[in-house]
Amino acid sequence: MKYFFLSCALFLCSLILEGQNVYQYYYNSPATIWEESVPLGNGRIGMMPWGGIDRERIVLNEISLWAGSKQNADNPDAYKYLKEIRQLLFTGKNKEAQNLMYKTFTCLGKGGSDNAAFGSFQNFGNLYIEFTYPDSLSTVNDYKRTIYLNDATSTTTYTRAGISYKREYFTSFTDDIGIIRLTANKKGALSLKLFLRRDMNFKSYAQDNNLYISGQMNATVKSEGMNYSGQAKIVNKGGTLTTNDKDIVISGADEVLIYVSLATDYKGNNPVETNTELLKNSHKKYSKLRQNHIKRYKHWFDRVDVTLDKNRNSNLPINKRLEAFAKDRTDYDLIGLYMQYGRYLLISSTREGGLPPNLQGLWAPQIFTPWNGDYHLNINLQMNLWGAETGNLADLHMPLIEYTKSLVKPGTKTAAIYYNSRGWVTHILGNVWGFTSPAEDPAWGATNTAGAWLCQHLWMHYLYNKDKEYLQSVYPTMKGAALFFEDMLIRDPNNGYLVTAPTTSPENKYITTSGDTISVSAGSTMDNQIIRELFTNVVEAAKILNVDSDWVNIIESKKSRLAPTSIGKYGQIMEWLEDYEEAEIDHRHVSQLYGLYPGSEITVENTPDLINAAKTTLERRGDASTGWSMAWKINFWARLKDGNRAYKLIGDLLKPAGKGWGTYPNLFSAHPPMQIDGNFGGSAGIMEMLLQSHSGYIELLPAIPDSMQNGNIKGLKVRGGASVNFSWNNGKITTATIKADVTDTFILKIPDGESLTVSGTKDYSKEQDKLILNLKKGQSATVKF
Repeated sequence: MKYFFLSCALFLCSLILEGQNVYQYYYNSPATIWEESVPLGNGRIGMMPWGGIDRERIVLNEISLWAGSKQNADNPDAYKYLKEIRQLLFTGKNKEAQNLMYKTFTCLGKGGSDNAAFGSFQNFGNLYIEFTYPDSLSTVNDYKRTIYLNDATSTTTYTRAGISYKREYFTSFTDDIGIIRLTANKKGALSLKLFLRRDMNFKSYAQDNNLYISGQMNATVKSEGMNYSGQAKIVNKGGTLTTNDKDIVISGADEVLIYVSLATDYKGNNPVETNTELLKNSHKKYSKLRQNHIKRYKHWFDRVDVTLDKNRNSNLPINKRLEAFAKDRTDYDLIGLYMQYGRYLLISSTREGGLPPNLQGLWAPQIFTPWNGDYHLNINLQMNLWGAETGNLADLHMPLIEYTKSLVKPGTKTAAIYYNSRGWVTHILGNVWGFTSPAEDPAWGATNTAGAWLCQHLWMHYLYNKDKEYLQSVYPTMKGAALFFEDMLIRDPNNGYLVTAPTTSPENKYITTSGDTISVSAGSTMDNQIIRELFTNVVEAAKILNVDSDWVNIIESKKSRLAPTSIGKYGQIMEWLEDYEEAEIDHRHVSQLYGLYPGSEITVENTPDLINAAKTTLERRGDASTGWSMAWKINFWARLKDGNRAYKLIGDLLKPAGKGWGTYPNLFSAHPPMQIDGNFGGSAGIMEMLLQSHSGYIELLPAIPDSMQNGNIKGLKVRGGASVNFSWNNGKITTATIKADVTDTFILKIPDGESLTVSGTKDYSKEQDKLILNLKKGQSATVKF
């Protein structure tokens, strides 16, 4: 009878999990550094518990908590020097041009290094829980700390002196609070002290059964600094609760529930009132709070599933699993976990109506976060959203799209002051205050195509949903970015092309014929590729919306006068319009390959010479680099359809970080230090290896490594508006199902030598190696090979 019930339980579990794999990782010891704690978030608030036995630390974050404030950073005298800077560049006096820019063509003040003005994303605080045990000298057994990606929860369990303890944590997607539950299998076993602390700018106190923390951020004008307030409500079952000035002590409890609310006045709300209102939800039963949270979270996460082969290392603790993968890369299930982890992090670090994920995503233990935890706009913020559309999280693309639209007003002022141009512009640095000026250092801060790059995301969202109403809403932003370059582009007398001047190739330097190492230039390959893409997209958008026909002709004429992507003396894609020697051949940025990825100017089908030059460029750059750079290279090699090289880069990305690049024990990507873009870029790269649709057709397994012989994918999205499920066995596609989200024509590339049958529609045809499917909204077509 016992085995009968066990069999029934296992059968029910299999039914519950049917269609969705289990995604989780675990440790068998507490965290000793932040990079071993696990990230939880609901798109606004974040918690990272460490799982300490005697002392638990839970790092708290709120995505809008920024120092600084709105500022007037545009230099009104800058335009006076633009003509002279350009003249110096066009006459080969690049060093003099750069020196003049340092004096005249920067933002006012200290730019991104000014914590009081530009500001920074900051840690909200820490919740500490200090435990007292009946036998403090007893050993701890069966310790396990787990994060469950399937339901966005985490647990810590262990046994001490014969008592089993359990902690449960989640940040509710429905009730918008953090929830921690402490239990034990023996009544009266929980004794602990709780308090809130922050490294600076805070006050904390305890009252009744609540802990409070509050403060004000630094700003140029103190009264303008952002206010924040946090509250932790403590509910004990059994035992006693004693409130002191700054902490709460609980003795002999059966269960302790902690409800955490965090808020700022970023949008003009009163954070104290916000917390009071949100904590009204704490009256609900814990089981109901947890159930509601999981149901809402699964609305996003369960859209995609990936099944890849496991090996003997697949069940190891995550730190040991990463170490094992460095030697044995047949743990393909780890690749599926990493792809889904990227989706998990996006769901957890942004939400509709909120802010996009920053350099830290949502999570930071520091007051002074690396690079301010800001929005770096020369790849890093964009990389955060590379997997949004393919990963079936298009709705979470919207915060970035809305953020881009918010830059139009300040960017219009910046465009006029620095370039005397219409439209809008932004440069490398971004924050929550609408900063659009050039940075304080022209060597890296003069890049002015960041807004145009952001506009790629506006267009990409349309390509995946074909919503004309949406396109109409973002068209003015795209047009404004194009207007800026219509005015700003200038003819280079040395070659006759229209160029951006001054500009850079992001953060890289070249060596002039006179031996100077310089960053500023007239034109760069990335600029041309981005502007050509922007002009192409805005013209197409105008035609779809049937507007601006005369202006479209002007833009198409300007596009034709941009320099083409060219091949240099080493057979590489030239990074600048002159074939300069690179000061740093293995530089982390590979900006001249923007047209390969995330752009689609360079393709295997249409530009074979440039494809070969792109390979040469990547060989010269090398594989090893910072975390996000290796993630970018995964996408490059996927577009080059070299699955083995892409997989080699995945191995490099997942190398245990230590003090260098790679991956930390909690799967955070190491720049170093931690930057979330490596996670998002790596996850997007895995998707790009599995599925591509940028060349006008759907291609399955375009860059699968030879060794990854079997798998199953559900729910990835393609351009044109469809989701795709497919399976492969022994390296060959066996079946694929395309479900249309909109009425459209979808073209599927047929693998070499494969015959096929189609069901679900009769409206299809075959042309050479392409299957053409005409599907109506909601209709599915299944292809068997």
